[in-house]
Amino acid sequence: MIETNKHRGQKPIICLIGNRNAGKSTLINAIVGEEVAITSDIKGTTTDPVTKSYELKSVGPVVFCDTAGIDDDSALGQKRISATEKIVSRSDLILFVIGKDGLDNNGSWLLRNYQMQNLNFIPVFNFSDITEINQIDNTTKRLYDGVCVSAKTGLGIEELKQKIILKLSANATERPLVSDLLCPKSSVVLVSKIDSSAPKTNLIMPQAQVLREVLNKPCPAIIVQPEQLKQTLKSQVIPPQMVITDSQVINEVAQIVPQDITLTTFSILFARNKGNFTQLLDGVRMLKTLKDKSKILIVEGCSHHISCDDIGRVKIPNMLKKYTQKELEFDFCVGHDFPEDLSPYSLVIHCGGCVLRRREIMYRLDKCASQNIPVTNYGMVIACTQGVLERTAEPLIDQ
Repeated sequence: MIETNKHRGQKPIICLIGNRNAGKSTLINAIVGEEVAITSDIKGTTTDPVTKSYELKSVGPVVFCDTAGIDDDSALGQKRISATEKIVSRSDLILFVIGKDGLDNNGSWLLRNYQMQNLNFIPVFNFSDITEINQIDNTTKRLYDGVCVSAKTGLGIEELKQKIILKLSANATERPLVSDLLCPKSSVVLVSKIDSSAPKTNLIMPQAQVLREVLNKPCPAIIVQPEQLKQTLKSQVIPPQMVITDSQVINEVAQIVPQDITLTTFSILFARNKGNFTQLLDGVRMLKTLKDKSKILIVEGCSHHISCDDIGRVKIPNMLKKYTQKELEFDFCVGHDFPEDLSPYSLVIHCGGCVLRRREIMYRLDKCASQNIPVTNYGMVIACTQGVLERTAEPLIDQ
């Protein structure tokens, strides 16, 4: 059955990269069956990424992303190539499109690099209706299990779609948010704080995703606001197995929930689901090592209007200053922006990442690890500063 209600943080991303005039834009149009990307014989027609959602049989919603040529030597070429690299860093599958000029040295190097990094990719030899594939390309095709297509005539497009499905299916194991921690039919209480930054008509995304998984277990779910929690727990004949709360009220909730009931937060669940839990937990323990003038990078996954009580821009910095009693400095990055050089920072604090692919978050965590920069997430920082880190993280350790 095709799952049609995935949000953008769950849809697999398939990016098309290659040299200018390799036929990437024509190929994406052929795959999705409509003209979503401008095509031209002029090199460099695609200057900015073009995205298109598409229902792929037996996989469901995916996002195709067309990119600028990686051989762009124009004045803005390096910026366009940098934008392409950001897309590759968060993609679940790379279609490396090879034009009628064949595979050049840079392309050969990239394919070897993708293989060494265990990235998911398919070499796509375009223009197969008019070009004889030479011996080197045949060797590459066999080595990397490539596909020959003609984006112009449609030759090989169905074969390519089937290979895309196989590649995505082989890597489609979903990591649970909470279902593996629950006993069937045991109840769960979700504490949802309604504040100025929350949507007026919906639960915020982390709460909605956790609720969906709890109900799919299946387990009864009770959603309350913080001031309703005490009475709700008293009214339960059988205590809930778990209470999951918004991080911003964890201190209040921890004083209400008995010690024999498992307690954690939405953000800490996302730390396990989206990232390397041990790495993030080790990172939050570095709060005690911060000094005056230590610089901290706070990473927000989604762009939003900044409010006076914004969690990332206002509350967490204030919590950290109070907890450490240090004069700390903060930088911020939003969306898919992430610095290449992390050396100025003593710590990176990432949001839960509910709108980001795990692939992108792991890329960032790996970059932190490679530069020996500790990294943690919002929920762990808040729990630590409120003195409840061990209680809220313990249920997830070694899971």
